[in-house]
Amino acid sequence: MASHIGKLPVAIPAGVDVAIDNGTFSAKGPKGTDSYVLPEGITGKIEDGHIILTPEDDLRPTRARHGLSRSIIASMVQGVHEGFSKHLMIVGTGYRVVAKGQGLEFFLGYSHTITVNPPEGISFELPNANEVIVRGTDKQVVGQVAANIRKLRAPEPYKGKGIKYADEHIVRKAGKAGK
Repeated sequence: MASHIGKLPVAIPAGVDVAIDNGTFSAKGPKGTDSYVLPEGITGKIEDGHIILTPEDDLRPTRARHGLSRSIIASMVQGVHEGFSKHLMIVGTGYRVVAKGQGLEFFLGYSHTITVNPPEGISFELPNANEVIVRGTDKQVVGQVAANIRKLRAPEPYKGKGIKYADEHIVRKAGKAGK
């Protein structure tokens, strides 16, 4: 019994170069480069435009690492080929964001502004003053940066004010009942 996810081959799209050297997987594409050290007990090979990972044994921890490795490699290939993005919306009167150098400056109703600088490999895009798009090649880093921005002013349930993901639905609560 092997990992169901780990058994799936990873297709290599056109324009992406991949290599496996001494247990290190590397991918290079139009959006950038990335590398990953395969865990102990997992070997990889490239056949017919696909990446195939095989476990050395059928023990439970090896099966878990097998599926994890395949998922990480699939995300890396997609990241260097297309990239990842998270779309955030800023809701609230007076809440806005402006570009400040490479980073962003948020006005979120506090007595001060909050400046966020992007880590390496991340870029910000501002379609307007109430939207932020976080882009990058590493799925985990893009998600973490978006989560950190959302945490600056999480949406509240009464008026829905705050920073939310574009596809997020805020469950609203009823306010005080009047007489």
